[in-house]
Amino acid sequence: MKDMKVELMRFMMAYKFALDEMNTKINILKEEFNYIHDYNPIEHVKSRLKTPESIIQKVYRKGYDFNLHSIKENVRDIAGIRITCSFQSDIYELSRMIANQKDVTVVDYKDYIKNPKPNGYQSLHFIVQIPIFMSDREELTYVEVQIRTIAMDFWASLEHKIFYKYNKEVPEHMIAELKEASVMADKLDRKMERLHKEISEIKQAERNKDERLLLDLSNGNFTFPFLENFIQKTMDDKK
Repeated sequence: MKDMKVELMRFMMAYKFALDEMNTKINILKEEFNYIHDYNPIEHVKSRLKTPESIIQKVYRKGYDFNLHSIKENVRDIAGIRITCSFQSDIYELSRMIANQKDVTVVDYKDYIKNPKPNGYQSLHFIVQIPIFMSDREELTYVEVQIRTIAMDFWASLEHKIFYKYNKEVPEHMIAELKEASVMADKLDRKMERLHKEISEIKQAERNKDERLLLDLSNGNFTFPFLENFIQKTMDDKK
């Protein structure tokens, strides 16, 4: 019993440490964006660890063998992280950055943005495996990562509350309206991203103009087209 208790404690601790490790990786990316780049795609980060009761319920519901090895290989969402981004393009860029880290291995990938669920649910899900170094062993541990936009997260949160209230027996007309709302959320995401892209292009053009002006000044070129045009127009008016 003592050995079993120690193994169970190690089992759960590995997921807690894996969650801490992934949160650290994401926080490093977040800090880098804040200090180096002009734009931070990460809006919010939430993490959770399934309770032993929730794990057992899933094991019985799915019919898995009741041993730690089976649970580890079949219940891969014991540790979970949800990241909320501003735009859809941020989701794919951030997932690429996480997947490219040296000690992160992506073992499963589900794109519910390009292929939404029948109820309209949209999000990017992937399972990563990372090494956790204990005092006497290395544990390769699974963490589920979900990345979605603010609009997707808003829709998913309300959809969950509605289904929970109705005990998953939601009237047909409400299912249809929820699906319609998910389409509207997707349109909002796409429109806001288009506006963001246009504004970014305008800002980049202004930066390029300022850089050219500074380059002219550093090269001793103090002639400015707008001044030349003004002088020429003034002279023309005096004629």
